[in-house]
Amino acid sequence: MRWTAPAVLISLAAPVAASDFVLGLPIDCTLGETCYIQQYMDRDPGPDARDYICGGLVYDGHKGTDFALPTHEAMEDGVNVIASAPGTVTGLRDGVTDRVYSEVNANAVAGRECGNGVVLRHENGYETQYCHMKSGSVTVTQGQVVERGQVLGQVGMSGKAEFPHVHLSVRRNSREIDPFDPDMTEACGNGGRTLWQAPPPYQAGGLIYIGFAAGVPPYEAVQRGNAAHERIAPNARGLVLFGFAYGGVTGDVMELRITGPGGEVIDHRETLDRAQAQFYRAAGKRLTAERWPAGAYSGTITLIRRGKQVDSRSIEMTIPK
Repeated sequence: MRWTAPAVLISLAAPVAASDFVLGLPIDCTLGETCYIQQYMDRDPGPDARDYICGGLVYDGHKGTDFALPTHEAMEDGVNVIASAPGTVTGLRDGVTDRVYSEVNANAVAGRECGNGVVLRHENGYETQYCHMKSGSVTVTQGQVVERGQVLGQVGMSGKAEFPHVHLSVRRNSREIDPFDPDMTEACGNGGRTLWQAPPPYQAGGLIYIGFAAGVPPYEAVQRGNAAHERIAPNARGLVLFGFAYGGVTGDVMELRITGPGGEVIDHRETLDRAQAQFYRAAGKRLTAERWPAGAYSGTITLIRRGKQVDSRSIEMTIPK
């Protein structure tokens, strides 16, 4: 499944100076196609939360940047975590189980919230930490010297993780810093320098995964990435379009439309009543005749924020004769 970048991208970060400590991405993927940034470092010193452009892709107290995969199946297929800069391994852990974090298993990860991870020491007091890696995937050893881009392990869901991702923390002289604004200017992304070789554009939320199903699929199947069907039986009890998205803001509208051989099947809108890091909506129609009309069906989901389109994706499905 290919994930498509949201239509609204904001590029505010300035390039690094050649002499600065420089970071590459900590994950072997293509942002906007096979991975995305779910959350940034919290820049608000109080109980509220804001990211480096004063946006909402963050939660209170978050100390790093989360590079996420769209589904659990993508994690199981294997995506490498790679060193963002050359350095020396000064800490590691492996063997923590991959599972969705909840109150039920919170005690099991107490003190091991990072899950499986690696810490690298770099020059000039810099340090990077990579968390939530897949159990059994860590490939480096204590004291090993690694190059930028060297594989450290694979993206997982160990420790305090509710979705598959690698959490990257950056520190200098033991103090957490934001790689998108290492001077910690709190200038809302206006003109500051960055540590990134190629600063990732800011994506203000978007669609992760959409598909057709014969009924409203369980949220767990959507998270796994196996909820969509390319074909639906002619006598299926329902025809449903679902969308899985991230970075939801109160008041966001998700529009779901299905068009079939006979024209429009549904045109449905839902409004978020609260901010949600990830959210899932579905809409459809029950079968009221002997069968669904055979032919091609098109589904389109659009995410709208304050009257403007944030993202839109379409998918096709066939009902056989």
